Amino acid sequence: MRAFDPESLLAETGAMLHGHFRLSSGRHSDVFVQKFRLFENPAPTQLCGRELAARFEGGFDVVASPAVGALVLGWATALAAGARSLFAERVDGRMEFRRGFRMDPGERVLVVEDVVTTGGSAREVVDLVSAARAVPVGVGALVDRTDPASAPPLGAPLRALVRLEASSWDAAACPLCRSGTPLEDPGSRRLTT
Repeated sequence: MRAFDPESLLAETGAMLHGHFRLSSGRHSDVFVQKFRLFENPAPTQLCGRELAARFEGGFDVVASPAVGALVLGWATALAAGARSLFAERVDGRMEFRRGFRMDPGERVLVVEDVVTTGGSAREVVDLVSAARAVPVGVGALVDRTDPASAPPLGAPLRALVRLEASSWDAAACPLCRSGTPLEDPGSRRLTT
C-alpha cells in the first residue's frame, strides 16, 4: 500500500488548476484548488478525513465546517473520529448554525475547512463555536495557502494536509488582470439565481 500523499491525490483527481482565478476571499491567484474534483471520489476523501482526524491527537467530539466547500471533508473527518458533524451556513453575509445544529458547553470541536487563504470562514466558525461555549481544539484543512509572513489569527491551531505556496493578490494589484488574462470565478460564494 502506498503512503498517503495528498499532493498526488490533488493532482491525480484534477483538483489543482492553473490559470487566473477569483478566490472566495475575492483575491486573485494563478492557482485554484477545485476540491470537489477530489471530494467526488469517496475513497480518497475518506483517506483525507482519516489523516486530518489523526492530526488532532487530543480528540474532539464534534466537527464543524463552513458550508458548502468543507462540508464533505468535515463529514469524512467526523466519520473517521466517531464524532458528530455539523455545518455553518452563510445567511445574509454571516455564518450561523441552522437546522437544529447545536454544541454543548465544553464539547471539543474541530473546525474543518477545505482551503484556507485568508482564514475568514474558518475564523467565523471558530467564533461560533466559542460563542456556544464549546472548545475549538483546532482548524483542520485540506490545503493551507496562507501567507506565512501574515498568517491570519484563527483562534485555534491550524493543521493542514497540504501546504501550498501560491501567490494571491488584491484585484487592483493583480498582474494577471493587467496582462489581460481572462478571469475565472470557480467558487460558489458569489452565485446568484
